[in-house]
Amino acid sequence: MNYKEKYLSWLNAENLDLETKEELNAIKDEKEIEDRFYKDLEFGTGGLRGVIGAGSNRMNVYTVAKATQGFANYLVANYKDNASVTIAYDSRNMSKEFAESAACVLCANGIKVNLFESLRPTPMLSFAVRELKSSGGIVITASHNPKQYNGYKVYGEDGGQVTDYNAMVILDEITKVDIFNDTKTMDIEEAKKQGLLNIIGEAVDTAFINNVKAQTIREELVREHGKDLEIIYTPIHGTGNLPVRKVLQELGYESLHVVKEQELPDGNFPTAPYPNPENPQVFEIALEMAKEIKPDIIFGTDPDADRIGAVVKDSEGNYQVLSGNQTGVLLTHYIITSLIDLKKLPQNPAVIKTIVTSELATKICDHYGVTLIDVLTGFKYIGEKIKEFEETNSNTFLFGFEESYGALAGTYARDKDAVVTAMLICEMTLYYKNKGLSLYEAFIQLSKEFGYYKEELISIELQGKEGQEKIQKSLDYLRENPLTEVNNVAIKTAFDYKKGIETNLENKADKTIDLPKSNVLKYILSDDSWFVVRPSGTEPKMKVYLSVVGKSFEDSKIKMEDFKENIMAIINKAMV
Repeated sequence: MNYKEKYLSWLNAENLDLETKEELNAIKDEKEIEDRFYKDLEFGTGGLRGVIGAGSNRMNVYTVAKATQGFANYLVANYKDNASVTIAYDSRNMSKEFAESAACVLCANGIKVNLFESLRPTPMLSFAVRELKSSGGIVITASHNPKQYNGYKVYGEDGGQVTDYNAMVILDEITKVDIFNDTKTMDIEEAKKQGLLNIIGEAVDTAFINNVKAQTIREELVREHGKDLEIIYTPIHGTGNLPVRKVLQELGYESLHVVKEQELPDGNFPTAPYPNPENPQVFEIALEMAKEIKPDIIFGTDPDADRIGAVVKDSEGNYQVLSGNQTGVLLTHYIITSLIDLKKLPQNPAVIKTIVTSELATKICDHYGVTLIDVLTGFKYIGEKIKEFEETNSNTFLFGFEESYGALAGTYARDKDAVVTAMLICEMTLYYKNKGLSLYEAFIQLSKEFGYYKEELISIELQGKEGQEKIQKSLDYLRENPLTEVNNVAIKTAFDYKKGIETNLENKADKTIDLPKSNVLKYILSDDSWFVVRPSGTEPKMKVYLSVVGKSFEDSKIKMEDFKENIMAIINKAMV
């Protein structure tokens, strides 16, 4: 069925609601019709994500119901009559409606549902799945995407996002579902009446908060000096406001100032069109507040409170936005050294990061005898490793992070958690403050000791069907035309994660990559710089990750500019 036939099939569907039909009839641009219907919204390893609107390639109650029916079929096949699902949702437009739609489909299939009474952070969903002994979980969120997006993430009984094998099985079930004829549903009040729908209240919130606070490392420091730390926090109109404040206030951080203009949930994100803590613009109001408050730390959490960005003072008193790599590396060093100081470093400790995350973390872990494990991009793979550690007793999880501003300490959740990260950032800032250092100055010290690493991410936006084809053609070109050097610097190792092959270009030897297959290419050069090319799993973008090591901050900055220019020349050639 081509896009036009699919469009007409929707228009002619008997059970299509009038509002959706009017939205479809109002489309006059043929390209718009094509983009909405040339494919079904893709169910990847984490679930769905797309623009809200009518169509098979959009987020709406029909695509959500179809995905949920497929998930329900999977659960019934694997758990029989004992299946249960916990559902949470964030502050985005239509999040509550999508959450209730999913709940009604599951209940109609005889699956018990625990639904949060109001919006909650994604990590709280991860925690609640295990706390309530559910068979799986769903969270409605598009994380840090612009307001026109929403999404649907699926979790397994371990509280982690479903990874490759289970995602493919669920996708197979979804594919079998006819979007208008095969989805079951029931009235939400009837679901409550029949005991199929349980509304989650305060008990789970309290348990989550207590588990987060339990990750405090230097308890005495926080207890005695927490009140001395000046903090500015912005929830960026999302779900972090209540849990972040509750954790910090209960620990004794009394000088916590919340950005009022960004405090309340609002799916239109009026002060932050791109509600991503990676974007320095989200901190503009906080920085105005800083002129009077003079905080030791500023941080912000994204709409579903699984990512966090931090702003710190440099030695001249100016505020600098830390990258996700810098924050993650600082926390890695702080957690390891604090546990060593307190003689609490466990047996076989391990830190987990993704293949596109700073190698400075590797240097730090090597120095302190801590295992560093690399996984594919996506926090689900970090969650998967935590589960593996528990099953095999091979390692003790200390910390996991990715360059895209997500981190986790503790095993109460299996997804990145900005609530616990906010708490640890405050503790770390307090620790360095007591030593007369800002967090930025602490990073300078770290770089002097372990190396001047600099990373950068370039996102190339390529919308629509043509954009997706261009991304794939670019990666195909790079595979068909293997690189051996960049600006006369030899490539020593090439990784093709789709083929599962690592090639040593110095001795021409190949070996198997022990990771799931993924459409990603990585190249490490003889001077230890590296770059990665991959399509985004959540946005219409191709992502290029770059890293260099210099002899100083200035040297690494110059190296990065030169490296970026050379890599983009290669990428642009591949995109022609």
